[in-house]
Amino acid sequence: MSGRQKTVLTAVVAVVLAAVAAVLLWPDPHPPVAAPPPAHSPSPAPSPSPSKEIPYPYFTPGTCFQVPRLSNVQQPTAVPCDQPHDAESIANADLPDGLADLPAIFRSMTELCKEPTRQALARTTGGPRHGTSVGLPVEFYQQGMRGITCALTFKA
Repeated sequence: MSGRQKTVLTAVVAVVLAAVAAVLLWPDPHPPVAAPPPAHSPSPAPSPSPSKEIPYPYFTPGTCFQVPRLSNVQQPTAVPCDQPHDAESIANADLPDGLADLPAIFRSMTELCKEPTRQALARTTGGPRHGTSVGLPVEFYQQGMRGITCALTFKA
């Protein structure tokens, strides 16, 4: 084989390898479809339970509940919204770190619930309502739990 033939053969092999590499590495114009989400069995009815595991009353927005000072219950208790209830959760918030005592916790809760309460009262008609928050026991705050519930109460 002459030098010229070797050069032509090398060039042809390089072109073929480049073409094969281009075909193998070229992006697919139709990317694979993502797998569907795993099937899950639907729950029989929505539950008013909290989305967090918290050992004190904590209600997700839209949950209706009874309040101890307004009803004959020992602690705030979720009830279906189509039944008589004292309050409805309108927002959740997290308290900041560094609050020293129960009055500081309650001041922070009031401040965090102020704007959600204002917005909810602006959308609400049909009777006296006022904003409130579900109390967070100081011992849970000291354990690092910060989630609170802002709510509208329906009874004075």
